[in-house]
Amino acid sequence: MTQASPDKIFVNNLRVQAILGIYPIEREQVQEVVISLEIETDCSTAAASKDLADSLDYAALADAVAALTINGKYLLIETLIEDIALHCLQQPLVQGVSVQVEKPQAVARADSVGIRIYRCN
Repeated sequence: MTQASPDKIFVNNLRVQAILGIYPIEREQVQEVVISLEIETDCSTAAASKDLADSLDYAALADAVAALTINGKYLLIETLIEDIALHCLQQPLVQGVSVQVEKPQAVARADSVGIRIYRCN
């Protein structure tokens, strides 16, 4: 059976406290960073086998993305988001990924600001 579009695994609103930004206060104090992922994959093998080894471990991926964000102490969201996408694409079974990174405290009177990208293998 051929699929019209790939299956998607998502992680919504992963919240981490990290250094992210160019302004002096952003370099000194952690701020909340909110990350969402939508990963294109094929879930049919795991569904049939009922074996996690045939699926993407989204919990491990979320932990790795959080660690990347925290440890990277990024200056720009643009660099962080590309690194997250690259990390996701290096995982087995990942065909494509949409990544969104938001900074809720960056602009007064706005819920958040951020960037969304899509990358694929």
